[in-house]
Amino acid sequence: MLQFAPAAERPWVMGIVNVTPDSFSDGGRYLAPAAAIDHGLALLAAGADLLDLGAESTRPGAAQVSPEEELQRLLPVVRELRRQTSRPLSIDTSQPEVMRVLLAEGVDMINDVRALQQPGALAVVAASQAQVCLMHMQGQPQDMQQAPHYGDVVSEVQDFLDARVRACVDAGIDRQRLWIDPGFGFGKDLAHNLALLARLDTLQQLGCPLLVGMSRKRMLAQALAAERTPEQRLPASLAAHLWAVEQGARIVRVHDVAAMVDALRLWWSLKERRA
Repeated sequence: MLQFAPAAERPWVMGIVNVTPDSFSDGGRYLAPAAAIDHGLALLAAGADLLDLGAESTRPGAAQVSPEEELQRLLPVVRELRRQTSRPLSIDTSQPEVMRVLLAEGVDMINDVRALQQPGALAVVAASQAQVCLMHMQGQPQDMQQAPHYGDVVSEVQDFLDARVRACVDAGIDRQRLWIDPGFGFGKDLAHNLALLARLDTLQQLGCPLLVGMSRKRMLAQALAAERTPEQRLPASLAAHLWAVEQGARIVRVHDVAAMVDALRLWWSLKERRA
């Protein structure tokens, strides 16, 4: 079983590779297999500890992609990256067939925004030794931002993730393979996102390591009450992710790997000096 960074080591940086035509930040830039492969290798050279590859955009309003299309986009990229690196590879998918095929190609992690709720997903992951990240999302990408509503967003997200962890364990997935992600921006408005971020440490009560992703998201510009393009949200991205690791996050999922690695290394060295 692959072992990710324990609490005694600095958190890991996960580099994002969007093999899509429509992702909110870099849609289309890495759709061609050669471009995606080169980008993945560049992120690893910049210090990424692992890569997260996805072939279906989950931005608000995004259209669904068939498993066949996901595999057509991902297979050549995964195969070549697996040939060139032993670093962990994660696949951002909710489709059991995509999981099954790419797990057989040697990927190390499934990062599922639907938390293995698709029929058959639990069984596919249970039959592997891969890690899996369970994310919270209210609604679906097509409608999740239309009118998100919670009584207490933190407790509701925690209850959902707890239920999904239990479902995974009941399906035969070792708890040590499970990660959780509160799903910033997935069926949540600014107030919900900030409440989750402020109380992120409470999710540690579930006993699973945290993976978080806020890179370049609109919530950062909204929090600043300022117009910022996705590329202009880097300073806020760094601040938000450093806050998250201070609250216990073990993996941060980002576009701007080199900057995040530098910020995290300095943060970690200062933390060690105080130990």
